[in-house]
Order: sequence, then C-alpha cells, then structure tokens
Amino acid sequence: MSDERLAFFDAAAVLFDLDGVITPTAEVHMRAWETMFTELFTARGVRPPYSDEDYFQHLDGRPRYEGVAGLLAARGIEVPWGDPADPDSAETVCGIGNRKNAVFSSLLERDGIAAYPGSLALLDRLGMLGIPVAIVSSSKNAVAVLAAAHLADRFPVVVDGVVAHDEELPGKPRPDIFLAGAARLQVDPAHAVVVEDAISGVAAGAAGNFGLVVGVDRGVGSEALRDAGADLVVGDLADLLAEQKGAPE
Repeated sequence: MSDERLAFFDAAAVLFDLDGVITPTAEVHMRAWETMFTELFTARGVRPPYSDEDYFQHLDGRPRYEGVAGLLAARGIEVPWGDPADPDSAETVCGIGNRKNAVFSSLLERDGIAAYPGSLALLDRLGMLGIPVAIVSSSKNAVAVLAAAHLADRFPVVVDGVVAHDEELPGKPRPDIFLAGAARLQVDPAHAVVVEDAISGVAAGAAGNFGLVVGVDRGVGSEALRDAGADLVVGDLADLLAEQKGAPE
C-alpha cells in the first residue's frame, strides 16, 4: 500500500460490501446460482456446463439481472429482458434472475447465516473507535441477510440493490452506489474506505477515488484484486486489526 493512501483506522467511515465480506452469503449465492443455471443449461442442452468460473466472471458482485444477461450472452442464449415483476417461471432475463433469488431465499431460510468472526471483530473495533460504517451491496437481499445474521442494528446506512433500483443508480463496477453510501454518511470519499471481495466492487471503489480500497481474498485471488484497484489485500478482516497504531493485544 502506498504511503499516500489513507490508513484504515484514520478513515472517517468504512463502507463494506456484504456478501463475502461481512457474511459468507457469497457461498449461498454461489450455490443458488449453480443450482439454477445447472438446471437451466441442462434443460436447454447448453455446453459447456455451468462452472465456478462463470460465477466469478459474470455474476460475482454484479446486479442480478445484469449478471444473468452477461452469462446468457456468453453462452449464446437469447431471451427477452422482461420485467422485474416476471414470475420465476418466465423465460426472460428477469424471470431467470427471480428464479435464482427464490433458490437463494430458500437456502437462507433453511440454513441461516452467520457473520465471519474476523468481520465481527473488526466491526467491534470500529464501533469502539466511533468510526461510522455502511453496507453497500448490489444484492436486493441485503436487508434480509443482515436480519438473518442479527447485524441489522450495526449498519444504520444500507445502500443495496433495492436503493440502486429506486434511485436508478448504475451497479458495480461503476462507483455510484459507493458514492451514495458516502453521501448518506456525510463523508468525503477521499476520507473513506471501501472493503470488497469482488473484482467489480474493488473496481467501483477505485473508480470512486476512495481514500483506501481493501480487497478481501475469499477465492478471487490477490493479484486479480490488486489489478482491479485494491490498495491492500487481506485474507480475513481480522488481519486489519494490526493496522491500528497502539492496538490492544
């Protein structure tokens, strides 16, 4: 990390992505996407079959319908865009996206979710220091996930896929939703930190000229995150606790 970059604990605020950063919902999303697209590709006889590479290249960190459209295009599948109100049985981009969301909701309700211990430890430290935090997520499930993880009271500001839709904010890798989060916290992006695990999210933080962009490597790879614009890459948010000068043992 360059000496010119903002030190993590000097930040006026920290803006976190949710899935894969605070909670392992990325794993639930991955399972939901795999279940849905495997069934879809099998039914249509599409080759090659769905893989984790598809998730990281087309779906990770992106708004749901944009991700669906991108992956379908990559497989040469053409369907109408449809409408967000489409039922999950509809053979449209929106219907297919809604089908995935139904699978995700079922998995979340059945299995629940727990935050990463290291993420909780970092949130506790930020709370002790009085540094405001926000969730900035492309997911329209963010509020439900925070409630399931018993974290809703930790984040007074949530800018998610619902807000992005209502306010017509373009998704990551555009910086707009992170800038909206900073505005809600009333902080200058140059004095705030973005914490992301997705390439598109890291790119969004870099494009927004935030003071520090932290990549969390949950499997994407340190080099890929740095190439996307991360100033610092960690394997777990607990690793950031050592960044605080005079931090307690």
